[in-house]
Amino acid sequence: MRSYFVEASWQAIRADPIMQAYYRKHLPKDSKTIIIKIARKLASRTLAVIKTGIPYQAGVIQ
Repeated sequence: MRSYFVEASWQAIRADPIMQAYYRKHLPKDSKTIIIKIARKLASRTLAVIKTGIPYQAGVIQ
């Protein structure tokens, strides 16, 4: 499951401006560590979508 979220994180960086800004903010650090952090954020957003039933919107923070 982790590998799927890591792959999805690379796509989220390209598609979601919030994730892209987070990636660029932490870019001087190790990129592998950053992508794992983004995968964790993506997993928590996925869980929130499952719990609330509200569809995911790229670029929206709530």
